Amino acid sequence: MSLSRELTSGEPERSSPRASRTVFGGLAWQHGKAIPLTKGKLMNVRLDVPVLAGDLVRLEPLAMRHAPDLAAAAEEDRSSCGFTLVPRGAEVPDYLAAQLARDGLTPFAQVRTADGKAVGCTGLWDPRTWPDRPELRAIEIGFTWLAASAQGTGINAEAKLLLLSHAFETLGVTRVDLKTDARNHRSRRALERLGIPFEGVLRAWSVSWVRGG
Repeated sequence: MSLSRELTSGEPERSSPRASRTVFGGLAWQHGKAIPLTKGKLMNVRLDVPVLAGDLVRLEPLAMRHAPDLAAAAEEDRSSCGFTLVPRGAEVPDYLAAQLARDGLTPFAQVRTADGKAVGCTGLWDPRTWPDRPELRAIEIGFTWLAASAQGTGINAEAKLLLLSHAFETLGVTRVDLKTDARNHRSRRALERLGIPFEGVLRAWSVSWVRGG
């Protein structure tokens, strides 16, 4: 079994702002020892994942019916959204349409069980097969955001554990990646509390969501 966690460092190129991502994980467990893994083939497919239910959160396959709740969630205090792609309320229908059309993404609404409201999104992303056979080998947890009222309530941790359990126990992967902007210390601490090992920094890895790079 392997977990991975990646961060981006925040050293953007002047002409095209890029963020550095930190990586957590990156090894597979085989024959009783950890071994490095090469990147396998990408799968541009949506996985058939059922509703994943916990005590605090229920992960439902993302649908347009979640738009009203998510529009309200996105307009709560946005002070923690600087490193994350979170739509404005009016943008939510277009955001959902884009997520539902994105190759390789299996998106979920994070539904708070206490009131049945969708309070954020997450997803299983970038599924990869073994280089020499079609079975799924690795996947990433990403595109995650939560309303301010849902942060610090245990919903994020439980959602991660639901996705990790499904990935390892049902999908049968040997690696799960998680990435965050290297400057996003709050997210990094949250991943560390889950016991997910830090692997390193991928510099200038992706477009930065921070205004000005």
